[in-house]
Amino acid sequence: MNNGAVAIAVIAALGAGFGGGYFFSTQSGSEQMTATPSTQRKVLFYRNPMNPAITSPVFMQDDMGMDYIAVYADEGKPKKKEVLFYRNPMNPAITSPVFMQDDMGMDYIAVYANGGGGDEPAGTVTIDPVTVQNIGVRTTMAETRDLSRALNGLGRVDFNEEHLARLHPKTSGWIEKLMIDETGKRVSKNTILLGIYSPELVAAQQEYLVALKNWESVRNSKASQMKKSAKTILSSAHERLQLFDVPAHQIKELKRSRKIKKQLHIHSPFEGQVMHIGVREGQYVTPEDEIYLIADLGRIWVNVDVFEDELSWLKLGDRAEMRVRAQPGRTYEGKITFIHPILNPKSRTVQVRLEFDNSDLSLKPGMFANVTLYVDPQRGAVVVPSEAIVRSGSREQVFVVREPGKFEPREVTLGVSAKGLTQILSGVKAGEEVVTSSQFLIDSESKLREATAKMMAAMAGESNSADTDMNDMDMSTDDMDMDTEESK
Repeated sequence: MNNGAVAIAVIAALGAGFGGGYFFSTQSGSEQMTATPSTQRKVLFYRNPMNPAITSPVFMQDDMGMDYIAVYADEGKPKKKEVLFYRNPMNPAITSPVFMQDDMGMDYIAVYANGGGGDEPAGTVTIDPVTVQNIGVRTTMAETRDLSRALNGLGRVDFNEEHLARLHPKTSGWIEKLMIDETGKRVSKNTILLGIYSPELVAAQQEYLVALKNWESVRNSKASQMKKSAKTILSSAHERLQLFDVPAHQIKELKRSRKIKKQLHIHSPFEGQVMHIGVREGQYVTPEDEIYLIADLGRIWVNVDVFEDELSWLKLGDRAEMRVRAQPGRTYEGKITFIHPILNPKSRTVQVRLEFDNSDLSLKPGMFANVTLYVDPQRGAVVVPSEAIVRSGSREQVFVVREPGKFEPREVTLGVSAKGLTQILSGVKAGEEVVTSSQFLIDSESKLREATAKMMAAMAGESNSADTDMNDMDMSTDDMDMDTEESK
């Protein structure tokens, strides 16, 4: 066979090959186009693999040459959830299109196209148990207990003025003997404090003895008017001694012995501490001189300044707690006993008086104290730890555990807060389990999940609208065809 025949044969073979290839490729493409609607899922949009917030309606690549990730429409409840991307457990802004671990060996968190069934609220997050443990998720139960609003302030320990005595002599004289001569010493009721010599007291004793002798001489007389006059004089002399604070035992001793006492005693009016001694032996005193200051420190007062905008929460009898630096770790329990009626115009505060038990004398007048007032009590309140609250703008929410590894964001209405607990007025019931740690990582994941769901819903709405428009156009075309046939 010559060279021309060979060339013609080769060209014919190539032409047959190209024609057969075109025929089979056309047939295969036709079959693929026919099978696509029933076998492939519908793509809503494409997402940037490094920044999920960046999307595209058509397939493309980013600046690094990485393919955008297709996001599909959910047709029913999928048997297996589709992973959109993986998120860094400690920094939600860092994502990866493939599973990986961070520098500390913690697994990235998978973000799924559908977090669960259609009955789940938007933003519900599902995390596998290993990741839950790695990021340190802790939970607790919402419970019912009594709770009060807490107001904090700085208090000053002071004397209980109802048990404070400033002793002055009722007459002028000289201090003959000091029985209690140490400041701070504890005395009991009726303890002898000192002996005083006063000419007026001596004269009062003489008048009493004369009146007593006169009464005894006429006591058995039949002259009733004389007896009445003598008894009146005796009673007057006895009362004068009492008005000079002569103790009852000395009056009895004077009546028994009929001897005038040079020294008359002054006694403590109640049990307490000697806070001040104003005289010494041999000193001349008058009624103007304070000889003793005695205070009962068993019950102590604490004054707290409260701002005027907080006064509406206060009422008498509200519970108070106090802590002082001298007794670290100890808490004193007391209550509000008085609210002053005058506002301080400079500090815009009102002084509130608290009362505390101080039987062990650990509280000293002059101390500063940290005071917490528990006002506006709420009985049977549903409470959660305050750290479980996620505050974002004007909205507060908590994450409720629906099942192991599944966390639902729940918007709540808050009440009062005290002792690390916050009252929940609505949104959570007692007995529900809430997240108390790592909730901010879950919150960032929830917000992204919620935003994705809204975007997918919007895209689905636009797709349905486009389908409806296409159907309307098809119906209009059919109507035009029918009109054309009728005109023919």
